[in-house]
Amino acid sequence: MSSDPFDGAATDSLRIHSFASLNPGPRLLVLGGVHGDEVSGTLGIERILAEFEAGTLRLLSGELTLVPVANPLARRRLQREGERNLNRLFRPTEAPADYEARVTNVLAPLIARHEVLLDLHSFQSEGEAFAMIGPRDNTGTLEPFARSFEEGQLALHIGTPIVVEGWLDIYAAGLAQRAGGAPADEAALDFGRGTNEYIRSRGGYGVTLECGQHLDPQAPEVAWRAIRRTLALLGMAALPQGLSAGPAQPPRLLRLAGVTDRLHEDDSFVRDWATFDQVARGEPIGMRHDGTLLSAPEDGFIVFPNALAQPGAEWFYFARPSERQLGPVVGAAGAA
Repeated sequence: MSSDPFDGAATDSLRIHSFASLNPGPRLLVLGGVHGDEVSGTLGIERILAEFEAGTLRLLSGELTLVPVANPLARRRLQREGERNLNRLFRPTEAPADYEARVTNVLAPLIARHEVLLDLHSFQSEGEAFAMIGPRDNTGTLEPFARSFEEGQLALHIGTPIVVEGWLDIYAAGLAQRAGGAPADEAALDFGRGTNEYIRSRGGYGVTLECGQHLDPQAPEVAWRAIRRTLALLGMAALPQGLSAGPAQPPRLLRLAGVTDRLHEDDSFVRDWATFDQVARGEPIGMRHDGTLLSAPEDGFIVFPNALAQPGAEWFYFARPSERQLGPVVGAAGAA
C-alpha cells in the first residue's frame, strides 16, 4: 500500500475503507484531508491501513470506516479548499452548487450511519496539538446535545495536552458582532456547522483533533496515536505495545471566548503568535492599520492566529480557562 498521501487522490471519487467485525460494537468513522493542505490525518490513516494489511491490527468488534482524503480537489491543489471550505455549511442538498457540496452529499449519509467521528486536522501557525469538543448537554436551539460525557472521554483518551470547547457559540457571537449585535439567522449559522456538528445532529458524537502545525513531522504520529487510542477506548481493538491508554496528566481545558477579524490588509500582529501563546490582560496583540492597538481583554490564550487572513476573515481567537470537568480516563482496553 502506498504511503504517499497524494497517491490516488482523483477528484471525481472518494477512497473509503470499511472494516466490519463479526462481533457487534460501535461504529467509528475517521476522516483525514477535509482540508487539502492538512496531510497528517491522511498519513495517520494510511498507517492504520498498513497495519490492517500486515495483520498487526485486528478489529475485535464494531465497524470502522476510514477516509484518508475527504476533499480530493483541495488535496490535488495542495490548498485548504477546493472551491470552498468543506467543513462549513456541512449538510446535504438536492442541488449541490459547488464541489464541496457534492462531497458533502457523499460524506453526510456516511457520517449519519456512524456513532462516533474522529476528524483529523492541522493548523497554519506554530503550536501544540489539541482536541476540540462540542457543547455541554443542553436542550437549546443552537446545538442541543446529550452525549457530552462520551465526547469528553474521547477527547481525554486522545491524549492531547489541551482540549478546547465553545466553537459554535463563539461562531454565533462572531456573526452577531459583524452584524452590529443583531442575532445571526439560521442560514448564516449553518456556515459554521461542520462534520462534528453534523454527527451530533444525527445523534452521535465526535471530536476534532488538531494534530499540530501543518508540516510538523510529529503530527502524523499524533494522528495515528489518536486513532489507536480511540479504537481501544471503544473496545474495538487492543492498544499496541508501548502506547498508553490516555494522557499522563489531565489536559488543560480552554473555552473560546472571542474572535477578532482582520479588517484591513495593513492590520498586523505585534509579534509572531503561536496557537496557545499565553497573554496577560492588557498585553498588546495586534495593531489596526489606523494605529489602534488591540490588547488582551483579560488573561488568556491566543488561538488560531492567522497573519495571512484576508480582510473580513477571522484573524485570531481568544480563549480563557474553562471550569468544565471531562471526568477520569476510564474504560480503555489493554495492550496487545
